Amino acid sequence: MSTSQLKNLVIDKIYGIEDEAFLSALKKILDSSLSTEAPYCLNDQQRQSVQKGKQQIADGKFISNEKLEEAESKWLKE
Repeated sequence: MSTSQLKNLVIDKIYGIEDEAFLSALKKILDSSLSTEAPYCLNDQQRQSVQKGKQQIADGKFISNEKLEEAESKWLKE
């Protein structure tokens, strides 16, 4: 399927959508993917922090959101 055919197929499907919330979300996706903003540049300290976080994840040094919420709930009850 050519790019042109694919675009037309997507446009046809969009015309059939009546859900305003869905269309709004789709617009946000399209806006972000078509953004001409330059990518965010990190300084050395930020890059090191990101790398440290990635290593912590690789080492299993994290907790799930569910466990964090449980701990938070317990802490708030104290």
